Amino acid sequence: MYWKQGFSLSYMSTEQVDIKEVQKQISKIVDPEIGMPIVEMNLIDRLDIKDGQIDVEYHATTQYCPPVFALKISQDLRDSLMQVKGVREVKVLVTGHYFADAINRQVNKPAAGPETKPSDQTQASS
Repeated sequence: MYWKQGFSLSYMSTEQVDIKEVQKQISKIVDPEIGMPIVEMNLIDRLDIKDGQIDVEYHATTQYCPPVFALKISQDLRDSLMQVKGVREVKVLVTGHYFADAINRQVNKPAAGPETKPSDQTQASS
């Protein structure tokens, strides 16, 4: 595994979140445009694990990486890290991308619960 020098990792948890499992999940994420794992490309900048919450920050390969690819990487990170035992919440931030704010909002928005289905929100705004 290729975790870059200068990569920031903090780990504090009352629940046991296995850091090796977190790293294993992250190492499976592949840049869909380049076809290489994001870890091997040194894209991960920060990984914080505390009380079942993971905050991961990575940078896009270029400022103008197609937004669909940056969004896919962000969603893949979030989805795969949510599979790790003991993880309750994951927040993913992409930096260095011209569409970063929109991507970060999209990937980190709360899931619609049973009381607020997307169809209910559409009807309410009509």
